[in-house]
Amino acid sequence: MAQRLLLRRFLASGISRKPPQGRWAPLISRALQAPQHSAGELTVTSSQARPLHTTRVCTTTFNIQDGPDFQDRVVNSETPVVVDFHAQWCGPCKILGPRLEKVVAKQHGKVVMAKVDIDDHTDLAIEYEVSAVPTVLAIKNGDVVDKFVGVMDEDQLEAFMKKLIA
Repeated sequence: MAQRLLLRRFLASGISRKPPQGRWAPLISRALQAPQHSAGELTVTSSQARPLHTTRVCTTTFNIQDGPDFQDRVVNSETPVVVDFHAQWCGPCKILGPRLEKVVAKQHGKVVMAKVDIDDHTDLAIEYEVSAVPTVLAIKNGDVVDKFVGVMDEDQLEAFMKKLIA
């Protein structure tokens, strides 16, 4: 709406009103057409209609912000949660993270993934006895049901997910 208002002001300012020329002229002409008004309401003409494309928001992976966020989104979750305890400086974490996200995405919402940076949330790392990174916990109904430390390949990660879902 604000863009349309700015465009209208620009066009009304008296700057050159020569019709667009060239290959893209028909598209530009349609895009620059002023909306028609009728009885105080905005009426959209067929030449102004355009498709609306949206992207799907990734809701399978999220970063933990603090302790209450962890409690709410992981411990109280009805969906099984894979918790990736990682650190920015950790080389193996940078390898495991994308693999884990890929395997979780393949589960189509049956499992979600929480990422916890141990430097930002040392209290959570201590509470869940994380002594090395990367450490991955499988939490179901608020309880830790499985755990591994280190890097795994995709086949091993898929087996880990299947155990969690079952």
